[in-house]
Amino acid sequence: MSKLYIVGTPIGNMADMTFRAVETLKNVDVIACEDTRHTLPLLQRYDIKKPLISYYKQKEKEGSVYIAELVEGGKDVALVSDAGMPCISDPGSVVVREFMKRGLEYTVIPGVSASVSAAALTGIEGEFTFIGFLPEKNKDKIDLIDRHRDSGANLLVYAAPHDVNKTADFLYERLGDRQVYFVKEISKIYERVTAGRLSVLRDENPKGEYVIVIEPAEKTEIDDDAIIAELKKLLADGTDKKTAVNIVSERLKTSKNKVYKLSLSL
Repeated sequence: MSKLYIVGTPIGNMADMTFRAVETLKNVDVIACEDTRHTLPLLQRYDIKKPLISYYKQKEKEGSVYIAELVEGGKDVALVSDAGMPCISDPGSVVVREFMKRGLEYTVIPGVSASVSAAALTGIEGEFTFIGFLPEKNKDKIDLIDRHRDSGANLLVYAAPHDVNKTADFLYERLGDRQVYFVKEISKIYERVTAGRLSVLRDENPKGEYVIVIEPAEKTEIDDDAIIAELKKLLADGTDKKTAVNIVSERLKTSKNKVYKLSLSL
């Protein structure tokens, strides 16, 4: 039975292609690319000559239907993104859902992932949460990061060079001053890991793609009396209790649930 192959490709160094990925791309009938012009040099390096079709974010639905129809018609199709793993901050999830819906066969050919590589390069311990690129709308960004603020996990955020410092400013505003790493140009000549505090670490000459790795907040116990004092000030100024709880939780970087329980005594 024909199949879709989700193929991981290098994020910088073309030599990072796996033997299985090369073999798969040589054996399929069609290769679906995020950008055919971007993928062509990689295929040429490994002497892979196959028909190419475009599969990109803005046309994912139509592209997914077309790929499914190719497989239903007996064609083996490989899906690649410009770099790394399709579906991981790259197009691909829509076609996977289409194949699930139709009961078609598909598999993954594992490859390089910038998030996992950055976790290794920074030596972080414990669990991490992959955030990917932040949403464009400020409200959506706030909602996303605030959900993970007290999780206790390392956070991995993708950033383009023109956004990396602005993203760091936003993360400092929402998360407070934490240990942070800028990981850029993974597997390329100018690969670099820079460590510092979220309050000050910025790149004066940003180039290349970045993974920002933020460690969890240092565990510090906020005294109950300090929380109650902050709540009393706000309530005395006419702030309603729900709003006061939210403000104190954010101001003191402590659990909203803890602040809420203490507010019940007031």
